[in-house]
This record gives sequence, structure tokens and C-alpha cells, in this order.
Amino acid sequence: DFTTKYILSCAAATVAETATYPLDIVKTHLQASSRKGDQKSLFAIGKEIVKKGGGQVFSLWNGCAPAVYRHFIYTGIRFGLYEEIRSAFSVSAPFTVYKAMVAGLVSGAIAQFVASPMDLVKVQVQLRTVSHNAEYHGNTISIVSAIVRKHGFAELWRGWIPNVQRAALLNMADIACYDFSKRTLLSSNLGLTDSTLTHLLASALSGLSAALVSTPADVVKTRIMQQLRDPSAETTAYKGSTDCLVRMVKEEGFMTLYRGFTPIYIRMAPWSLIFWVSYEKIRVFTGAQSF
Repeated sequence: DFTTKYILSCAAATVAETATYPLDIVKTHLQASSRKGDQKSLFAIGKEIVKKGGGQVFSLWNGCAPAVYRHFIYTGIRFGLYEEIRSAFSVSAPFTVYKAMVAGLVSGAIAQFVASPMDLVKVQVQLRTVSHNAEYHGNTISIVSAIVRKHGFAELWRGWIPNVQRAALLNMADIACYDFSKRTLLSSNLGLTDSTLTHLLASALSGLSAALVSTPADVVKTRIMQQLRDPSAETTAYKGSTDCLVRMVKEEGFMTLYRGFTPIYIRMAPWSLIFWVSYEKIRVFTGAQSF
């Protein structure tokens, strides 16, 4: 049922998120920098984060808690909704790749809108480890309380538009690509069964697809959520996601939209692999039908 699948997807997402989180914090710092000359390597950024964190390697997991909390909302909802939509679409006609894309877009957008506050908290925690802007400090609960107290409840959804745009695209590329790739592989003449090998192949394709589609929206999301609320305190404040996108391309070049693509893909590839294999195994172990 919906509740069981919700819990199972959250469990698999927790494993994948924790294992690959250091690459996410490195990616965030890379994207948050708007200076053209600031092109540090991923390793250099990682070293800087550890140094600023007092030499503690665990500094690379700053913000992991709200990231996991986000998956308790985001991943549970997006997978539950996707399967519900897939079932509805499959009643009277075959479930085509176009239907899979629509299901992915809708489920991803709804799930991310609900989970958006946790993304804001995660970015604030990640950015405070170095010299980038971070308005709030403390743990997840204290940051949420400070945001509501200072700006009101609606402030928790700052940057929700680029957030939802990115999540809709990512979910379409991730779940829809995995679902369609798996179905295609199983129906091919390759002799593949619903096994770990098939899951690995499908997850590799979904990880690459998700990285290519979501990186530009991810860069815009990071810039929007990074900037300070007070326009006078940040000369590069953006008016919105469209303004941010246009100005970034105009001032920094088109390829700045793919700044952070390498860590995104390096993270998404193992994240996708770990998540999908774990999710499929957990479903089988608990007696649920394979995805």
C-alpha cells in the first residue's frame, strides 16, 4: 500500500543520501560562488570545508540531517504519488514513456513544494561552513524557528519556484528514466531478469539523465537560496529565478549553468545506484512487489 512504499522509499533514500552527502556539500559551495576566477577543484573545496570545520572530516556532513529529513517528506511523497499515477494511467492503456514523464513531473513538483523548507535549512547549514552567506545558525529546529520568527512562516518557502522546477525535472529524469529503462531491458532480447544487474543498468541511465536535466535548475536554486533577504547587503541579489538565470548566462556565460555538474553526476551516479538497488531489495525483502 501507499504507506508501506512511502516508508521503504524513505529508508532507501536515507542510505543513499548519507553515503553520498559530502559530494552534495562540495557541489553547493561550488555553485554558490559567483566569481569567474574562483574555480577551485572539488578536492580543494572539500579540504577548505574540513579546515573551516576545525579539521573534522565530519564537517563534510554538515546539513546532512535536514537533507535526510527532506527525504522523509520528498522521496516518500514522490514515489507514492508516482506509483499511484502510474496505476491510474495503466488502467485502460499501456504505460508509455510520455505517461512516465508526466507522472514524474507531477509527483516531483508536489513532493518538492511540500519539502522546500528542508532544502532552505540544508543550504543555510552547508554555506555557513565557509565565507558564503548564511543568515541562520544552529540545528534544524532552531533554524526553522529563527526563520519563522524573523520573516514569517512563508519565508520557509523562499526559493520554492526554482526548487520545484528542479525537482520536477529531476524526478522526471530519475524515476521515469529508471522505470522505462527497466521495462525496456526486461522486454528486450538480452535475456535479462528483474535482478540486481538490471537494476544497476537502469539506475546508471537514470543517474546520468537526472544530472543532465537538473543541473541548471540546481545552480539557480542554490543562488536564490544563498542570497540575503536584505538587498542592500548583497549587491548581486536576484529578483527571482528567471532574473537569476538570465543574469548568470549574461554575466558569467552559458556554461555557468553547469557549474557543479561533475560533483552532481559523481554524486547522482552512486546515489542512484545505491538507492535503486537498496529500494528494490528492501521491497523484495518485505514482500512488496518489485518497482
